[in-house]
Amino acid sequence: MRKIKLPSLSLRKKMIMVFCMPTILLFLVNMMLYIGTSSMLNSLNAVYESNTTLNELSEGLDKVQSATTGYLDTKTSDSLEQYYTYQQDYINSMQKLSDNNDQNENRVMERNIKRMSLNYIDLTSLAVESKRGGNVEKYKSIYEEATRLYGYISNNITSLNNMQFINNSKSYGSMMGALQTLEELNIMTLIVISVANVAFVVLIASTITEPLVKLASTANTVANGDFEVNLLPVKSNDEVGVVAKAFNKMVVSIKEYIQKLTESMEVERKLKENELIMENHIKDAELKYLQSQINPHFLFNTLNAGAQLAMMEGADRTSNYMQRVADFFRYNIKKNKDVVTLKEEIELVDIYIYIINVRFAGEIQFIKEIDESLLNITMPRMILQPIVENCINYGIRNIDWAKKITLSVYGLESFICVSIKDNGIGMEQEKIQQVLQGSYQSDPSKSDSNGVGLNNCIERLNIYFERDDVLDIISEGENMGTEIILYLPQNTFEEIAK
Repeated sequence: MRKIKLPSLSLRKKMIMVFCMPTILLFLVNMMLYIGTSSMLNSLNAVYESNTTLNELSEGLDKVQSATTGYLDTKTSDSLEQYYTYQQDYINSMQKLSDNNDQNENRVMERNIKRMSLNYIDLTSLAVESKRGGNVEKYKSIYEEATRLYGYISNNITSLNNMQFINNSKSYGSMMGALQTLEELNIMTLIVISVANVAFVVLIASTITEPLVKLASTANTVANGDFEVNLLPVKSNDEVGVVAKAFNKMVVSIKEYIQKLTESMEVERKLKENELIMENHIKDAELKYLQSQINPHFLFNTLNAGAQLAMMEGADRTSNYMQRVADFFRYNIKKNKDVVTLKEEIELVDIYIYIINVRFAGEIQFIKEIDESLLNITMPRMILQPIVENCINYGIRNIDWAKKITLSVYGLESFICVSIKDNGIGMEQEKIQQVLQGSYQSDPSKSDSNGVGLNNCIERLNIYFERDDVLDIISEGENMGTEIILYLPQNTFEEIAK
């Protein structure tokens, strides 16, 4: 029965059985030993309790007699106080005697001793009172009677004490024999339980460790790269059995996977190559589309402003304006030059600000604070102009106060920082996070835009510098303006300088 049921138990239950059952059995045996021993000891203590009571009673009787004699001889307050103290102690000891009405010889003697003791206390009290009253003849006769009763009580106590001692000795011998038998029985029980526990632990341990040893050996073979192993036999439903089943499935799955991987590796490699080529083509097409994209509205407004300027002023200013427009478009549609210097990007911003100020009557104040020694760093083209364009379209175009844009270039630790700051309406923090995460979508049709948004600028900067923290946007609140800062790593600048 054990062999049938044991494998069906879980590993946890088996471990609990191994550790708990021996402990429980030993605890029960020890409790039985403790209870039996405690009961025997209590019985042994009770054996001579009656002798102890009679000895105390005999000592109390002697003290009362001595105190009575002492007071009758001296008649001092100390002797009187001593008498009353010993009298009360004797009365307390006397209360321990049995009042049962059975006809057992010992019980009969106890009742007689108790009644005589009460009479004796009454006589001694009467003798003391007669002495205190000065009645010499009376207290002497009473004292003599009390003394005779004292002797009789003392003899009875001694006789009863001897009788009980003999009976108690017999009981003590019987109890000691029973206690020894109990100890021998407990020792035999402990030996039997210990042997049974050892056999039980060995049985449980073998059912646990044997499959684990086989599993470890097979797993070590598989770890060395040899998958041609025999599957493990599963004989139990515990955790070890579950692991063995899972291990067998894993070995089979690995074999199948290696086979499928070998068959599909070449096909997958070719698909990966085609995918990469296609992705590069798509990126190239998107970039060329962005480079060639010009907003018709922006072109129309620009040329219209040039025509108006030609009518209102002389040909020199018109020529200058048209030349700047041509330079702007020429930079925008450059071919085979996706990387430029920071200096070239700033020159394009100058051209753009000039064109915008012509269109809007010079209302935009453009301030530059530039460290000229830092302008040789390379960067993707068409970055700064779209940022400035966003500052105008979404920041300062519709404000009622003076419109101002500040472009700063300065060094900060290992970075060259490019700051473009306006004094416009500012940005909400939620919108800033959306722009930085690339999830914000603007509507180019609502403004004069060249079609290159901040998302595109951020993505190209991240790809070029291989960092995700190249650009940051700062706005302190509504109507507090917006600052866009580019953190360009100086190693790019150092490579150019070399």
